[in-house]
Amino acid sequence: QVQLVEYGGGLVQAGGSLRLSCAASGRTFSTYAMGWFRQAPGKEREFVAAITWTVANTYYADSVKGRFTISRDNVKNTVYLQMNSLKPEDTAVYYCAVIGIAKVLGTRWYSRGASYDYWGQGTQVTVSS
Repeated sequence: QVQLVEYGGGLVQAGGSLRLSCAASGRTFSTYAMGWFRQAPGKEREFVAAITWTVANTYYADSVKGRFTISRDNVKNTVYLQMNSLKPEDTAVYYCAVIGIAKVLGTRWYSRGASYDYWGQGTQVTVSS
């Protein structure tokens, strides 16, 4: 019952920056957190970053710490991913996802794709070397 639409993907040179946006609509009242995952060709989907919806606790994969920043606008039901110092290894389809409170259990719950209830269509990010 939640729809997610990602924006902001594209082609960028290594060392450059991009900002991804994800707008949620529908029945968003039960949203506890939103996150970003990515999947490169031939690789498994991996966690990138997540943020809780009330107090804005943030979580990052080690591979993006210090380079990516996640933020949210509660009024607009939108989550952002600011990506700086991009590397070719960051090339992937980036997916936005929503998790409800019922799925928040155990350590590192934010990094498990199976915990999320809704997913966007994805947006392509390509970083040239």
